[in-house]
Amino acid sequence: MFFAALATAALLILAPARATSQTTASDAMDQPLTNVPGDAKRGREIVASRQTGLCLLCHSGPFPDAHLQGNLASNLAGAGSRWSAAQLRARIVDARSVNPDSLMPAMHKVQADAGVSRAWRGKPVLDAQQVEDVVAFLQTLREP
Repeated sequence: MFFAALATAALLILAPARATSQTTASDAMDQPLTNVPGDAKRGREIVASRQTGLCLLCHSGPFPDAHLQGNLASNLAGAGSRWSAAQLRARIVDARSVNPDSLMPAMHKVQADAGVSRAWRGKPVLDAQQVEDVVAFLQTLREP
């Protein structure tokens, strides 16, 4: 029973939903967080950064210059083909709003609990513009 639940949780975390024109409230965040469109170049820098986004601690992707990419989460290659911008935004802001069993931390949600370092309490990992920049970058990652 435990292993079946673990396998189901892993499938929910790793199996991407296909981007569609119809999304549900629990699956997507349709409204951008800023009035300024995301910048894909800045988004790539955030994703690859070991100081800002920290995405490559868990994810891998098409980053030939980034060493020691993670293998705990989905490969980001093709993310723009698998998810819509609204679906990506929801997952970046708070992946647990889409999947309560997700290992991904909320990147734009204030964490106030005791399990968060004092340096990060009361602050999101990424600000609203950074989220939009990452969404813009991930949308450029299309499967051939």
